[in-house]
Amino acid sequence: MNTIINKMNNNATDEQAGLTDLFSRTISYLRVSVTDQCNLRCIYCTPKAIDEKLACADLLSYEELLRIIRIAVSMGIKKVRLTGGEPLVRRDIVSFIRNLTAIPGLDDIRLTTNGILLPQLAGQLYEAGIRKLNISLDTLRPERYLQITGKDYFFRVWQGIESAREIGFSPIKINVVLLRGINDDELLDFARLSMTENLQIRFIEFMPMGDAVIQAKERYFSSEEMIARIETLGTLHRVEARNMDGPARIYRFEGASGSLGFISPISHQFCDRCNRLRLTSEGRLRSCLLSDQETDIRKILRSSGTDEEIREAIVETILNKPKGHALLEEDGANCHGRMSRIGG
Repeated sequence: MNTIINKMNNNATDEQAGLTDLFSRTISYLRVSVTDQCNLRCIYCTPKAIDEKLACADLLSYEELLRIIRIAVSMGIKKVRLTGGEPLVRRDIVSFIRNLTAIPGLDDIRLTTNGILLPQLAGQLYEAGIRKLNISLDTLRPERYLQITGKDYFFRVWQGIESAREIGFSPIKINVVLLRGINDDELLDFARLSMTENLQIRFIEFMPMGDAVIQAKERYFSSEEMIARIETLGTLHRVEARNMDGPARIYRFEGASGSLGFISPISHQFCDRCNRLRLTSEGRLRSCLLSDQETDIRKILRSSGTDEEIREAIVETILNKPKGHALLEEDGANCHGRMSRIGG
């Protein structure tokens, strides 16, 4: 363990604290998938042909999750995002969040949700300590929502967004995966929404991973094409990124209430500044979303592993973090993992 830590320390400057990989990237952000289960069947995430779910015993318990997160925070992790699947379908999630927000040194806890359960849970989540929400919504048309997700929940999601706004969550970010031929004709409608509403509309490039690879070429829509179309509405002004803002490039229209974000893992790789790890719902630690290399943390936990062994596993994962993904290379590796288990 000491040898590994020394490798990392030798690679860091005096100004850098915490966890630094072999390419001088400081790792401060952990995304945690608390469940692979979801109450939607989105066409780009969970194909209808796939029905298997993880057994409850295969999921990390809340106690196991809290142990890992406490150790990671003690090593330099400052930000945690809870994802899934859909994190709000897991039983007693609010109690877990209360315990999570009590961890000393954890400065930033965020939640990504599809919004379906927000109308009844938003107040409890706020009371438990969550303030920052990402809500997935790929269309503003109820009939298309049913087409994309397999469920007729559009108005419930919009009610959840309104509930979150009334309670005081901030920022609220709306995640839109733009799919050519599916919802790209709504690009300007979403952009206009940022003019009148205090929301950040985040357009995410469709990524060729898992079972979605077969759709990638025909559905992919680059951020540059998005921006060019949106600027037919008016000039976009670049907004300076803040600390812990993540990989999105942020813009806004003059005088707009909200903003627009563009997440471009394909057309504008941000691997050189990636600061994150991912803990899957199966208890495996990944240093890159688009690489199938994983460290089995669950195995360590359930074989009476010590905190020191967990620290060593975290460090080894960071030291093995690739310089960048290989999706654009002709023979580039494909991520075969399922997004619902890795965490969106």
